[in-house]
Amino acid sequence: MSRQWMSLVGALWLQSMAGTNTNFPAYSTQIKKLLSISQVQLNNLAFASDAGKLLGWFSGIAATYLPLWLVLLIGSTLGLIGYGVQYLFLANHINSLSYWHVFSLTFLAGNSICWINTVCYIVAIQNFPLDRQVAVGLSTSYLSLSAKIITDIVNVINFSSPSERAEVYLLLNSVLPLFVSIVAAPVIRETKVGKSRKLSDGFRVMFVITLATGTYAVITSMESAMNKLLPRLLSLFGMGVFLVLPILVPLTEKIKEHWHRQCWIRRDPKICDLSNLEEANTAEMRISQEESTNCGVKEDNDLGFAVMEEIGAKKMLMRLDFWLYFFVYLFGATLGLVYLNNLGQIADTRGYTGTSALVSLSSSFGFFGRLLPSLFDYLFSRSKYAISRPATIAVTLAPMTGAFFLLLHKSHIALYISTAIIGVCTGAITSISVAQTTELFGTKNFGVNHNIVVANIPIGSFLFGDLAAMIYRRQANSSDGICLGMKCFQTTFVIWGCLCFLGTCLAFILHIRIQKFYNLLRGRS
Repeated sequence: MSRQWMSLVGALWLQSMAGTNTNFPAYSTQIKKLLSISQVQLNNLAFASDAGKLLGWFSGIAATYLPLWLVLLIGSTLGLIGYGVQYLFLANHINSLSYWHVFSLTFLAGNSICWINTVCYIVAIQNFPLDRQVAVGLSTSYLSLSAKIITDIVNVINFSSPSERAEVYLLLNSVLPLFVSIVAAPVIRETKVGKSRKLSDGFRVMFVITLATGTYAVITSMESAMNKLLPRLLSLFGMGVFLVLPILVPLTEKIKEHWHRQCWIRRDPKICDLSNLEEANTAEMRISQEESTNCGVKEDNDLGFAVMEEIGAKKMLMRLDFWLYFFVYLFGATLGLVYLNNLGQIADTRGYTGTSALVSLSSSFGFFGRLLPSLFDYLFSRSKYAISRPATIAVTLAPMTGAFFLLLHKSHIALYISTAIIGVCTGAITSISVAQTTELFGTKNFGVNHNIVVANIPIGSFLFGDLAAMIYRRQANSSDGICLGMKCFQTTFVIWGCLCFLGTCLAFILHIRIQKFYNLLRGRS
């Protein structure tokens, strides 16, 4: 049990360093100046990072045949090369590097993230078979802390020059994931879990620590708090303490294992197939009767992952539910990621110089966005009043729509509020989508199915990002193609807001189509 928890702690540490692409806006302006490229070309660099996900399935194949620690080191080494060479170029240690070289390196760095994420998913799913959704949600929430942690380190180093800050960002992007991978490699392993003691107490502690971490991250993301309440070094030290705190759970479990030998048995998670619901109920009653005859068995009515049906990729692509879900994700989470990728340019056009603070803010609120669906699922999964996941996505998209229209106001407060809302909503939809893909299309082909769903991220990054870049270029008010003022992204925000509203409507349609599935689940609870 202590090894189970320690593997999850290792996954948390890895995820806290795996979101290196989220701080792209912090150094994108310097890359643009050094390469003398247009806004469209800069957007294509952001697309390159997302496009690395198109080859993410390589990491899944590698994880099948190689030990997890080796997969982890391969991924972090790819990141070292992708970001490291860009750092050498930005620091003038490499003189000749073309735009397409940087594009390829960015693609490689984006792919490296997939290897780290694959390892974390496998650890969470295999080591916590009865709580896999909660474990995955906890670990992925830390992905949003990457930009916050790296920004804190850069602030402590305190370079005033934008070019020097950009160099440090790239240097940290290259070396920190490799360092954390080496530290976490010994504990990242699959644990054979045959009979598992109930983990609710450990998850409660994990949630408390995680919520406290997110709260601290949000507070210290505010420039006023950083300048008036906490010195920068103390802020970074506090974040380090919060990252270490989860290790208390495996340590406590180790003490319990030493003093107590009793273990409660939990059933394996069941799959609910709507076409054979009565047979599933009968089988569950029979299993319950058999288990109740065993000495020391504690009943637990955890439904595990309930799914509508088990289908493969080819059959999935022929379903209307898939295309509704695909466009809901495209007009929701993907659109939010495109906004965050363009955050540096958006801030520049509005005359705001605190891009790092915005990146840190979006990172911190994205942390809460990824965590809250997992927390709500843990607390209310058996509640008859819990709403469906498509309805949850629709409710999440509504404030995100308003945030895009709020950006039409030129105040810095509107920029802060909108960035926070988009960050939390994007994180939430990303977290919900893991369970949504499973419910709609099953667990057997989840890896392939979900990779097809998230393929809309590079597609949306290219389409929406290039649209914004072309509007930006048309509004440019100087010969060098630089645009300043609210007009640069005004039309873009209106288009994005309308697309997000369309995504909200599509999510409600998907909710109506599969509402019967959730009604049957509530009837079983």
